[in-house]
Amino acid sequence: MVEILSTEPILIRFGVLSSKRRALSRTGLNNSNTSVCVPFYSRRSDAPAPTSHIMKSLLLIIFLLAVIPSVHAQQLGLITNTDGRKTISLDGQWQAIIDPYESGYYDYRYQPSTNGYFKDEKPKTKSDLIEYDFDKSPTLKVPGDWNTQSDQLLFYEGTVWYKKSFDYQRKPNTRLFVYFGAANYATDVYLNGEKLGQHEGGFTAFNFEITTLVRDTGNFLIVKVDNKRRRDAVPTLMTDWWNYGGITREVKLVETPATFVQDYSIQLQKGSRDRISGWVKLSGDKLNQQVTIRIPEAAISRSFTTDATGTAAINFTADLKLWSPENPKLYDVAIDTETDQVHDQIGFRSIETRGTDILLNGKPIFLRGICIHEEAPFRGGRAYSREDAQTLLRWAKELGVNFVRLAHYPHNEWMVREADKMGIMVWSEIPVYWTILWENPATLQNARNQVTEMIARDRNRASVIIWSMANETPLSDARLSFLRKLIEHARSLDAGRLLSAAMERHYTDDHTQMIDDPLGEYLDVLGCNEYVGWYDGLPDKADRLEWKTKYQKPVVMSEFGGDALYGHHGDALTRWTEEYQENLYRHQLDMLKRISFLRGTAPWILMDFRSPRRPLPYIQDFHNRKGLISDRGERKKAFYVMQQYYRELERLGK
Repeated sequence: MVEILSTEPILIRFGVLSSKRRALSRTGLNNSNTSVCVPFYSRRSDAPAPTSHIMKSLLLIIFLLAVIPSVHAQQLGLITNTDGRKTISLDGQWQAIIDPYESGYYDYRYQPSTNGYFKDEKPKTKSDLIEYDFDKSPTLKVPGDWNTQSDQLLFYEGTVWYKKSFDYQRKPNTRLFVYFGAANYATDVYLNGEKLGQHEGGFTAFNFEITTLVRDTGNFLIVKVDNKRRRDAVPTLMTDWWNYGGITREVKLVETPATFVQDYSIQLQKGSRDRISGWVKLSGDKLNQQVTIRIPEAAISRSFTTDATGTAAINFTADLKLWSPENPKLYDVAIDTETDQVHDQIGFRSIETRGTDILLNGKPIFLRGICIHEEAPFRGGRAYSREDAQTLLRWAKELGVNFVRLAHYPHNEWMVREADKMGIMVWSEIPVYWTILWENPATLQNARNQVTEMIARDRNRASVIIWSMANETPLSDARLSFLRKLIEHARSLDAGRLLSAAMERHYTDDHTQMIDDPLGEYLDVLGCNEYVGWYDGLPDKADRLEWKTKYQKPVVMSEFGGDALYGHHGDALTRWTEEYQENLYRHQLDMLKRISFLRGTAPWILMDFRSPRRPLPYIQDFHNRKGLISDRGERKKAFYVMQQYYRELERLGK
């Protein structure tokens, strides 16, 4: 029996809810479905049912189900390439209310309130009691984490409510979406007092359709962001980076035609260097259309017809200049339909493995890499801008890289877009990190959704060559089952890229490291993190080590290194000094050169970054100091050791 608690009209949304959305939505409202107001009436649970009202309401629901166009009943996923659309930025200052007890969402019985902060109510008389006011509250910058915008919020983990007001002139035959680049971690979104939906995950984009809810004037968008760590979340309670909360990436309104190109995959067919294969997916009520793929520079124009679901498979030969670090060629690609047109800058390249080799465009390549956290250079906090991406990637290029590992979660879109332009290959991963709840179905579904959203945004980026499923996860049968399911899911979404993970390794004796993690059977590239000389002995221990693997697959040393405070000096055995770090890198490189199956290195890490696990006063001060560059942009001595090694590899054609 349903007990109706309000005399207000209830917002009924029709659509297919995935199990993920059902689990996420506290109110039962979903993001992209048509909204209709059906009047229900308040009654006590013991009162007789107002039969006539209920019957009228049920008849109205049946009628609406019959007349609502089918497009509105579909669950809409991520809109790809929003920069190729007409957009209106909502970035800037947003009013914000800090809510550590979530009293803006729950009542004093800890039940969801029907009259929370999302209503943005104002007193109508001098006697009205309302205990919040967005308009008189301080502001926070969006995009941006809240931790670095106020000293009081540096360590804050909890809920913050955001409000943005805007006007919008509605247009005929136009749909409107609100798009979030990311918000950390659990996000509830409301427009004009009505819930659009919820998103879980702090590093992937999401959008909600607001076509039927937006007004010409006086719109108020309210966003509840909660960055509390949870044992069942992805990532889980313990990580080694700062838990930056807030709306950390761009927010914008996205306009589309009534039927539009929602998503597409236009890449070289796996194993080919002259055949493009993929698909185009439409959303709307005119799903059966002709779709034309044009690459003007290559004199290509090919047409296809969508099926009843709005999907068109594409496949055709193409004579193209292939994307590579030496020649990061991007083509203007147009997707034309009868109702829409979208342009993208796409590079074409092949990536595969053969034995222990990684092949780019059919030729063996060594991944000269570096790990990067999404930490802003100079100012600190979460990186989010094109300028941040350009700075970090230019520093990486100065080091001599052709490859970056974007740890430990999908970074903002500027990073992969700029990597496309700069010729830097990318390893992108989801935050399945350390001690995930392997046997929890909701945790698996969360991780699957993050894989889906990571791939959906970046599947057309030539720079992305590796999807990574996990980092340093302890061995168990449950863990292997969990990760195998993620791997299968990733391959079903994108069969053309390589899959990897930072696996476990162990000593078989004092001088031998073995790579035989059972996860390796299911991966294309084996990632391995090791800290010989820092957590594992002194730097000269590396001189005595031999590495073995049970797999005939390429290995990338996906982390190694040690801490040094820039400007702190001493001898080569004094920890935290630049000299210790420099010495460690010299011994590491001598060891790595002896590994015959090694096909890439990605030291930890490009730049120092904040971490609550690193409190040592005057040295760490809540920073991980393993960066080759300080958080103020200063190069440490080890930077030049690594740079020299990469320059030598490049000279040798690797």
